[in-house]
Amino acid sequence: MATKPGERKLQILQTIAQMLENPAGEKVTTAALAAKLDVSEAALYRHFASKAQMYEGLIEFIETSLFSVINQIAEGEESGTKQVELIIASLLRFAQKNRGLTRVLVGDALVHENPRLQVRINQLVARIEATLKQCLKVAATQSGLPAEQDFSARADLLASYVVGRWLRFVKSGFKDDPLALWLGQWPLLA
Repeated sequence: MATKPGERKLQILQTIAQMLENPAGEKVTTAALAAKLDVSEAALYRHFASKAQMYEGLIEFIETSLFSVINQIAEGEESGTKQVELIIASLLRFAQKNRGLTRVLVGDALVHENPRLQVRINQLVARIEATLKQCLKVAATQSGLPAEQDFSARADLLASYVVGRWLRFVKSGFKDDPLALWLGQWPLLA
């Protein structure tokens, strides 16, 4: 059956994400991926030049998904403090709903892959941290936070909290829900 251009590419990425949802954390190989899709490995390489490019496609999807929500929050919510709260909750919710992609976010799925993939993830987390820092500055201008505080340190703490919750979720075999303690933890972080 013929597929539309880009359809097979999306199907490959979706299948990788599904394979990464296995709590055992088995390595995704092109052979296993091809078998799951019932195609040859050569067919995979007609859509992606390398396995690293497949992971880059997942990272681009993650980045687009996260930042479309983050941008909606920043545009729709005036309160800087509320922006931070909503952004962190959305990052945790994304992990809760996208187990396989969370393994990519914490680097678990990238072990033994091209090192540039981890660099991309680090850049994504740095971008999240920069966004949180900007929201904190907005909160300070609104008298929601003291203006003399160290926004970099606070944004780093918040980003570390998110990455830590993602990591616990992955390392628990997806049992430690990233949002489980959110209502009690946010007042401590705020």
